[in-house]
Amino acid sequence: MLGHVLEVLTGTGLAASAGLNAYIPLLTMGLLARYTDLIDLPSGWSWLGNGWVLTILAMLLAVEFFADKIPMVDSVNDVVQTAVRPTAGGLAFGAGSSSETVLVTDPGDKNQWVPIVVGVFIALGVHGLKSAARPVINASTAGVGAPVASTAEDLTSVVMSVIAIILPFLVLFFIVAIVFAFIWLVRRRRHRKRERQAARAAGFRV
Repeated sequence: MLGHVLEVLTGTGLAASAGLNAYIPLLTMGLLARYTDLIDLPSGWSWLGNGWVLTILAMLLAVEFFADKIPMVDSVNDVVQTAVRPTAGGLAFGAGSSSETVLVTDPGDKNQWVPIVVGVFIALGVHGLKSAARPVINASTAGVGAPVASTAEDLTSVVMSVIAIILPFLVLFFIVAIVFAFIWLVRRRRHRKRERQAARAAGFRV
């Protein structure tokens, strides 16, 4: 039972990480599988540790890293990533939940498509939150907050990817943080809506 919980938490953490940055969790798994004993990818996912795959992921990550830190460009990038991040989340959940890690030594057999689909929806949810939050951050900081927010998201993605593999229980804290971020976003958007309505009302009175 505990093993199944750890598998789900590992997959959840990696998929959520992909919602922030599609390439970081895949690159993390590939590098750790290739150069350490922290994760042992099953045969069906061993391609993640291939040198060419890692090189391509690193190049895509470099493009994403810079595009996501430029105001306006980041919003366009989020639209492009709407298909990429959920796909990466599905791959990350599928690979991570079926791998042997320092805490999961005997992953249970499961229908391979189920974790992939679950990972797609988790990553899509986190991606949606990130995409909705970025315009609010840009508008409230005149674009200055874009690189800061992007850097924080990248660091969170890296930490969550590593934590999901080494200490999956801590993924719960990230989930709680994402929930609070969603609540903040909803309240912020409602506040901005009320401000716009008040501004229009004041304009009509004038």
